[in-house]
Amino acid sequence: MQQPDITSRDNARIKYACKLAQSAAFRQSERSFLAEGSKLCLELAKTCPLKVCYTTARALEHTPALASLAAERYTIADHVAEKLAGVPSSQGVFGVFGFPPPAVWPVPGGRYLALENVQDPGNVGALVRSAAAFGYDAVLLGGSCADPFSPKTLRASMGACGRLPLAKVPVLADGLAEMRAAGISCLAAALYHSRPLDEIDPARPGGICLVIGSEGQGLTDAAIAACDAAVRIPISPLVESLNASVAGSVLLWHFRRGGA
Repeated sequence: MQQPDITSRDNARIKYACKLAQSAAFRQSERSFLAEGSKLCLELAKTCPLKVCYTTARALEHTPALASLAAERYTIADHVAEKLAGVPSSQGVFGVFGFPPPAVWPVPGGRYLALENVQDPGNVGALVRSAAAFGYDAVLLGGSCADPFSPKTLRASMGACGRLPLAKVPVLADGLAEMRAAGISCLAAALYHSRPLDEIDPARPGGICLVIGSEGQGLTDAAIAACDAAVRIPISPLVESLNASVAGSVLLWHFRRGGA
């Protein structure tokens, strides 16, 4: 078996990769992020520039395709892989990727998902994945949403965070105003003063933006006011509410291109 190129957990390259995994501010300044797992790295490499690939010898033997992913590649010892993963066990595959191209928005006739203050990485990742699955054009992240390029969000999105264009705005209401100015219909997911989903025509020739808030607080009043209307998913009275990613995915399916 091939001897590893990097055997020290204190190697400068390893420290750099760990910092990418741990700090959103550092990811932004470097315009790069760290991803773990052979399937995730192979998927991300289709849309994001892979700068460096780190693999254990065992992982490389198991997935030979990793050898051709990046011009710069290093084999690492198992204990180094543990440091990169942050847990005792890992898949032994890591990639340092450059950010994908940013979203170009708003485009009249487009399909968009907008999130406000969705802080759970699992929910953000799952929603981006659903948006990609149902043919949406981009995702708008407003307020204090979880970083789409954090390790947890990347895993939950199964690579969709690198495939679907993303845009960030400090105040979501401002971004929604731009959407409406472009003729795009903005619909807020809200429990109160809203219409049941089955009463809403999914056809939106001018484009649509679905607006989802955090699971605990929902959308801010300003974001709801910036929308054309509010919608809700009819559910059994035995259940108070749906998980944010589940509710968002139902809405994304309903308003997918082509309608119900």
